Amino acid sequence: MDPGSPVNPDPRRMLPSVDRLSRGIAESNPEVPLWAARAGARAAVDDARATLAAARQGEAPEIGDVAAAAIRKAREMSARRPRRVVNATGVVLHTNLGRAPLGDEATAVVAEVAAGYSDLEFDLETGRRGNRLGALGEKIAMLAESEAAYACNNNAAAVLLALDTLARGREVIVSRGELVEIGGSFRVPDIMERAGVRLVEVGSTNRTHLRDYERAIGPDTALLLKVHRSNFEQVGFVSEVDLPSLVALGRARGVPVLDDLGSGTLVDLRALGVAGFPPEAFVPDRVAAGPDVVCFSGDKLLGGPQAGLLVGTSAAVEAMRNNPLARALRLDKLGIAALGWTTDALLERRFDAIPVLAQMLLPLDALEARAESLAAVCRRAAEGRLVVSVEEERSPVGGGTSPGFTLETRAVVLIGPVSRLAARLREAPVPVIGRVRDDTLLLDPRTLLEGDLELVEQALSQALS
Repeated sequence: MDPGSPVNPDPRRMLPSVDRLSRGIAESNPEVPLWAARAGARAAVDDARATLAAARQGEAPEIGDVAAAAIRKAREMSARRPRRVVNATGVVLHTNLGRAPLGDEATAVVAEVAAGYSDLEFDLETGRRGNRLGALGEKIAMLAESEAAYACNNNAAAVLLALDTLARGREVIVSRGELVEIGGSFRVPDIMERAGVRLVEVGSTNRTHLRDYERAIGPDTALLLKVHRSNFEQVGFVSEVDLPSLVALGRARGVPVLDDLGSGTLVDLRALGVAGFPPEAFVPDRVAAGPDVVCFSGDKLLGGPQAGLLVGTSAAVEAMRNNPLARALRLDKLGIAALGWTTDALLERRFDAIPVLAQMLLPLDALEARAESLAAVCRRAAEGRLVVSVEEERSPVGGGTSPGFTLETRAVVLIGPVSRLAARLREAPVPVIGRVRDDTLLLDPRTLLEGDLELVEQALSQALS
């Protein structure tokens, strides 16, 4: 090579060292812990190297760009998750926002159990090992009007446990119209496969008749499965077999029935004034239809913590309780504490202490008053930079609950640069989440908790500054 020719060094050699970059981040951002600064620096430098290697040529990125990327990554890694947000969407059971919030009394019980020792599996009367779900199972069974009940860590686990217990290695019959996929790409056929059962599909996507089940039942049939379509509804030329008819067929042919309700309530919301609430969500009515097992979530319409509840016959529940898989799927002490408090509140009919029920039962005049208060806060923070109004709206319950059913509500509608505004509200110390629709931002007071009005005003003032 001609010694006089210019040197073309590898641009990756120009990148800062991880050690120097991490020390710089820690010095300029004292709120970021050193471990996060190191991890952020390493990630940013690795990304820059990969980009340069893929390009095979070009100049090294600006040191400031690498440092900025490192700081963003460090802050992201050190941020507490999950973090508190203000739910102004009006969606009571917003899956992305953690579904059912627990009330003050429930969280106090959980904190007490978390901070010390407890009689989780200790019988104080005999001084011997106790049953962690004994009393809780009895309370759930009372509310569901079932023979027995069991709780595990979520409804997917409940379905898995029921299938593994009642049908492992054998056939389970289900309608093609009920082979649903719910959030997170969770599909009913996949959980059935993991449970070790053989899926037998009957009917068509839009129409399934009782005779389809009758023809499919054979000597190796272990279970008839009915699945609630959590996130969608079928309309038009459709037909499905109702639960009582399926139970009658099962009894006639000696085949048990599992009803995967998904989201169920132990309170008859229709009787409490929630107009149009779908009757199939009321668990005691499902139990009265006679299936061997009904399963549903604890952190949806029940208003409690994440849990999977199984109610039904004593024989079926006892078999699931004794399944070795139950230990892998069992509810932890914090979930048991929260669920125990929730069942007590339901038995005492203290619905106002359970946020989900309190929000769903909120009278329209109370919603209007809340909306006017929220609108006043928004006008004060906006100082004329946004058009603010209160309008009639409807909001879904959410959480895969009763598709097509919505609640009448009153929402504060903001007109302005809403995409940028929604992003800025998410950047607040306590992020505020609303609903963006076309050129408006909707803030629904139904799902605001105590103290949220002040947080909305602070976030909106900061977002518009």
